[in-house]
Amino acid sequence: KKMFMRSNCTVNKFVLLGLAESPDVQLLLFGVFLLVYVFTLLGNVGMMTLVRTDPHFHTPMYFFLYHLSFSDACYSTVIMPNMLVSFISSNKDISFSGCVAQLYSFVFFGIVECYLLAVMAYDRYAAVCSPLRYVVMLPKAVCVWLVSASYTLGFLYAAIYTGCTFGGSFCNSNVIDHFFCDIGPLLKLSCSDRVLREKVIFAFISLNGISTSGVILISYLYVLSAVLRTRSARNRSKAFNTCASHLMVVSLFYGTGFFAYLQPSTSHNGLDKVATVFYTLVTPLLNPFIYSLRNRDVKEAFMKHMKRGFCLR
Repeated sequence: KKMFMRSNCTVNKFVLLGLAESPDVQLLLFGVFLLVYVFTLLGNVGMMTLVRTDPHFHTPMYFFLYHLSFSDACYSTVIMPNMLVSFISSNKDISFSGCVAQLYSFVFFGIVECYLLAVMAYDRYAAVCSPLRYVVMLPKAVCVWLVSASYTLGFLYAAIYTGCTFGGSFCNSNVIDHFFCDIGPLLKLSCSDRVLREKVIFAFISLNGISTSGVILISYLYVLSAVLRTRSARNRSKAFNTCASHLMVVSLFYGTGFFAYLQPSTSHNGLDKVATVFYTLVTPLLNPFIYSLRNRDVKEAFMKHMKRGFCLR
């Protein structure tokens, strides 16, 4: 509490510069990101609705996917509405408390997503490599515990990151060279000693990133090894394509995230904005389509619900 009060005495609000200065470019970006946000919500909320209403999807994989979709929808909503308003408004301000809330929420759902992706990779390992023990390895109680642990870790780590970021004074400037309140650009504005805070953040980001990405990589290596041993060329090709698409999205999320965060705050530049767009806005858009709509069962269930909806009309 004292750390936040110390900052609040020097800065009451921040100014977000956004992605572009030209009004024409801002209008174009507004249209593009509005479409991205709409499709992100449609994909993720649609997936959540399908999992909740269709008994066929009451399995561990879709239980985890439900929470991943929820996390993606919230993750995107933390940033998108404020960014869209800034494109069509001359007011780029965000209050100090609003900035704190945005950073905390962003980190919370980002950490939750990291752990859910790791849990889903383990789920695929259990399903492909030990199909006869799948129910034993992932009973309902274990699934609930894994998801609860993801949210708990997100809550704790978000408090640490937010406390370290706002734990100094902002007396030099209140202009954030970014499109939302992010750790690096905020630390860059701090006029008090930030070396220790940067080291703490770096250590926890490394711990989270390496542990979750390690679980994902090892799980999919086992999955790919099992797939390559199957005799059916068709099943092998199908499973390989699914694993490749999953790994592509995970690599995009982690690669751009590591690029943005595993560097000193003084090294941040314009490329960070591009990288941040990918892991904050593009990944939540792709996840429901990559993880679910490529699945034949999901597509059939989706079409069945669409037909039922039209018949009710």
